[in-house]
Amino acid sequence: MMDLLRDVLDKQLVDRHGVKMGKVDGIVAELRRDGPPRVVAIEVGAIVMARRFGQRPQQWTTWLASKLGGEVHSRPHRVAWSTVRDVGVDLKLDVAVSDTAIFDWQDWLRDRVVSKIPGA
Repeated sequence: MMDLLRDVLDKQLVDRHGVKMGKVDGIVAELRRDGPPRVVAIEVGAIVMARRFGQRPQQWTTWLASKLGGEVHSRPHRVAWSTVRDVGVDLKLDVAVSDTAIFDWQDWLRDRVVSKIPGA
């Protein structure tokens, strides 16, 4: 038995190579008529965090993300629950962060801003 809020939400995500991918910001469950709800994915990103504060912050964050990063960034990053390999202090996943768009913002900042700073 698992308490999703205690055991999953806000836990550190770690990819198959040990790279930290961020924290779990949301949990996606499927409601079923013939049984209890089933967890299908976890969500990561600013849009999900903004959703915790209400509809307006989520709409603003979604708008900003889509303007800066394009349509692909107008939705939260979802990681299938089936990729979760271990739930402990961290959530260990059987996925590589390089196969996701989770680090796109960091890569953009590194390439276009930080690399232009002398001595950086």
